[in-house]
Amino acid sequence: MSTPPEAFYSEERWQNWIDRLKAEEIDPEDEDSARLLLNLQDDTAIAVAKIVNAHEEGELEEEEEAIEELADVREIVLSDVEVEDEETAFLIDGVQTSLVCVFAAAEEYILSGASEEASIEEYVRTAADAEAEEDFDAALGYCAQAGTRIVDGENLDVSIGEEIEYGFVAEWVNGLDSLQNAMRDPEVIEEEDADEES
Repeated sequence: MSTPPEAFYSEERWQNWIDRLKAEEIDPEDEDSARLLLNLQDDTAIAVAKIVNAHEEGELEEEEEAIEELADVREIVLSDVEVEDEETAFLIDGVQTSLVCVFAAAEEYILSGASEEASIEEYVRTAADAEAEEDFDAALGYCAQAGTRIVDGENLDVSIGEEIEYGFVAEWVNGLDSLQNAMRDPEVIEEEDADEES
């Protein structure tokens, strides 16, 4: 069965979120602002989870097809966003950084399945060590491997994020938390929530 264009995510959907963020006075300490940013992140993670599930269920039978769908969504959500307010731009950049690992984990899972050489926590700690050595590619690779285990049904203990110094790995673990939620409940955010006027 062929998948219609933009079945998983669309540029319009992403832009709706960005427009809402631009219209709000974003304050990360404010509960509504924090929820809006988290919803933006979770909404993309849900699209990624749906692509993985579609591949698992045979709707996207070929690996290449699933990888192309991921690439299409990644291109939409990781492209430069023009936002005049510097703090809002910084916060959106943080969401995008978190999502980098979501895409990497999904791609790794589709191509190679779940990584079994270490636990989720061990992968994350090894990633943090790699980041400390400024080996960011290795750090992302370890976080992606942790993500494959999440996709496979294991649980991430988000408290591990408290052990890690703030940086890329901490952001990526935040993204993996969204991926975990998306894999467990891929319908958590309804379409109208993304399109709703603020």
